[in-house]
Amino acid sequence: MNQPHQPHTTAERLKSIIGGSLGNLVEWYDWYVYSAFSLYFAGSFFPADNQTAQLLNTAGIFALGFLMRPIGGWLMGTFADKRGRKTALTFSVLLMSLGSLIIAVIPSYNTIGVFAPILLVTARVLQGLSVGGEYGTSATYLSEMATRKSRGFYSSFQYVTLIMGQLLALGVLVLLQRVFLTEEQLHSWGWRIPFGIGAILAVITMYLRRSLQEPEAYTAQAKKDNPLKGTLRALAQHPRAVLTVVGLTLGGTVAFYTFTTYMQKFLVNTSGFTKSEATLISTFSLVVFMLIQPLYGALSDRIGRKPLLIAFGVLGTIITIPVLSVLSSTTNTWLAFALIMLALLVVSGYTSINAVVKAELFPANVRALGVGFPYAIAVSIFGGTAEYFALWFKEAGHAEWFYYYVTACVLISLIVYSTMSDTHKTSKIEDGLMGE
Repeated sequence: MNQPHQPHTTAERLKSIIGGSLGNLVEWYDWYVYSAFSLYFAGSFFPADNQTAQLLNTAGIFALGFLMRPIGGWLMGTFADKRGRKTALTFSVLLMSLGSLIIAVIPSYNTIGVFAPILLVTARVLQGLSVGGEYGTSATYLSEMATRKSRGFYSSFQYVTLIMGQLLALGVLVLLQRVFLTEEQLHSWGWRIPFGIGAILAVITMYLRRSLQEPEAYTAQAKKDNPLKGTLRALAQHPRAVLTVVGLTLGGTVAFYTFTTYMQKFLVNTSGFTKSEATLISTFSLVVFMLIQPLYGALSDRIGRKPLLIAFGVLGTIITIPVLSVLSSTTNTWLAFALIMLALLVVSGYTSINAVVKAELFPANVRALGVGFPYAIAVSIFGGTAEYFALWFKEAGHAEWFYYYVTACVLISLIVYSTMSDTHKTSKIEDGLMGE
């Protein structure tokens, strides 16, 4: 018996994957644009007498957005489990679009005074809620829309578009800096352009997402009368799965933020590369990192999820300290690139499949909440603080302690990987379905 809400042809399946992934790209583009352009817009929202204070204020608002992610994971996960994946995905990108639009049009501090930073905080809160909810909902959607045989491959595109969003933000910055605008124009009004672009892209994506189909895994459980679906009470019935999400995320998110987001600063502040050299190294390593995600995802469909996770845990525990130690003392561009790529090849054992592994842990009635909420908590506590700990240890004169911290986090996750079942074999996504 055919399921009317599940795409059966390759074309329909690809349309769903593209629609689900594009929104993820736009979400992360908007998220990274804030940090990429903060140097240029800081003076527009805070008093101009102290540049350091301006940057600290914008950084504080960035951190506030990070803290909103668990709330977004909870609210949007609940919404997705109760009202549908498609509706939640559409609403998520609407919030991001609204946040970007607000930032793009806010008058400066000199024009409206304290209301300028207040509106900036409001916009960033909306974006934090949005990106916090996007992960769990899109991970759930991509995993449910794929067939069992190709679920790892399709779900890996979540990280492809996440990295692509970061690269797009960097690309817009480089184009505006070197081609279209002067430094003065960027500080004056040019910084508003990327936020305007983000708002427009989000509206287009929202329109595309309206035509998405609901996964059959969701529609099957939506017909059942279950007042607890999408609630924290229902989530509490799966304590092992919740703790597994936190445990398997801990090491992965610290390693990911260390070798992607923080690495550019590490190359400048610790290794001694110029900003342009560090940007070039980081950009090329991110491009390769992005391209290999589907390869790892496809491999997990053949050999299982657990071998990849264990490989990341074992190799991450072994190589992190030597890789960071050599990176800290080299000024050879190719060696730095090779070392970062080595680390990212290892980290890909986590990033490429972490979404599908989490989705396979939970039943449909609480899947989006189960994926998004504990993940957002782990990312906010561990991923969001990775850079802070790195800089804190460096300031204390013990930069190498951070290498041991990352290694310890990966080791903890390795213990989780070793004790959990292979979700490729025990997936709960098929529960309640008549077949694929």
